[in-house]
Amino acid sequence: MNHLCISDDVKLGKDVKLSKFINLYGCCVGDNTKIGAFVEIQKNAFIGKNCKISSHTFICEGVTIEDDVFVGHNVSFINDSLPRATTDGRLQTEADWKVEPTLVRKGASIGSGATILSNVIVGENAVIGAGSVVTKNVPPDMIVAGNPAKILRKAER
Repeated sequence: MNHLCISDDVKLGKDVKLSKFINLYGCCVGDNTKIGAFVEIQKNAFIGKNCKISSHTFICEGVTIEDDVFVGHNVSFINDSLPRATTDGRLQTEADWKVEPTLVRKGASIGSGATILSNVIVGENAVIGAGSVVTKNVPPDMIVAGNPAKILRKAER
């Protein structure tokens, strides 16, 4: 029984480590990155080199994660600030909405259970506390936490 669902259009770098029960399609994953169990990475998402994507995480279309990023368990990214199921009484299709991007810069760390909304940039080496809801840009080298996430202090290197 095959526990991996990886479409032919996925670009995997060298020495990528894949756990069971993952769903990858139309995405790129950089060298030496580890993807945990029960992770979905959608088309047009990019994961850099030397990243760790922990289990039960959802990375949607439009998300770019640069190199050396840690993503904790059960992290969700959002790519639509006004989601709707229908338009004019019919189920929406891709033609009915526009992907809103999210960027996670090099060396950032995202705690378990965090939700990262669209149109957000998480700065280089920033730290997002577990369970946080990130609604606006996070400056580089800052620790944020809460709902909505607020700056707590500068991150020590």
